[in-house]
This record gives sequence, C-alpha cells and structure tokens, in this order.
Amino acid sequence: MKGIMVLAHGSRVKETTDTIEKIVKLAKDNIEDKDMPIEIAYMELCPPDIPTVVKKLVDMGVDEIKVVPYFLFRGIHIKKDIPNELEAALEGHDNVKITMGDTLGADPRLAEILADRIND
Repeated sequence: MKGIMVLAHGSRVKETTDTIEKIVKLAKDNIEDKDMPIEIAYMELCPPDIPTVVKKLVDMGVDEIKVVPYFLFRGIHIKKDIPNELEAALEGHDNVKITMGDTLGADPRLAEILADRIND
C-alpha cells in the first residue's frame, strides 16, 4: 500500500502547523485515491518528526512511502539532511520503499500567488 508523507520544515510557532494542516486538507480534495494515508511530518522544531511518521505509516500497512516536501528550494535540507533522516528512519524496515517528490520550486501557480500578493 502507498502512503504519503508531506514534509515541512517545522517551527515553534503554532500558526505554521495550522497552515500546513489547512494546505494538506485542501490538497486532499484534489487527490484521486481518497483512501491513501497522508501524514504530515516536520524536519525539526515540532512534532511529529520523520521517524515517527515513517513508523505510523508502516504500522498502517504502508510499504511504499512518497515524501512530498513542502519546501520551495532544493537546498541542503532536501539534498542531504532529509535523505539521511529518511534512511535512518527506515532501519529495520527493509520491505519499505521511500521516494522523494520535488520541491514546490518555480511553479507558475506560485508566481500567480506572488502576483496576487503584490497586487493586494
């Protein structure tokens, strides 16, 4: 079974977790497989962390995890820190496959949002 980990940076500020939870809820309305488990994890500063969410998904019967980073850029966290954490979280779960999606990047939809903010 496939599961999704939406991965954000994390913050001590409560509004940031509220925001990602709202975004994921809105995204779920556009996802074809309504039964696919989708969990939010944070790289640092607040729970749940990567190992906790990997374990939760595995305990649900997931054997293929797609990590979707809620990050704008392919910086050091995406290139090094997160892959290292994912590898460590998979220890003892040899039957589980993890793939990493792309960052939000230079998507024209983000440019539209930026233009909206500029025009406000």
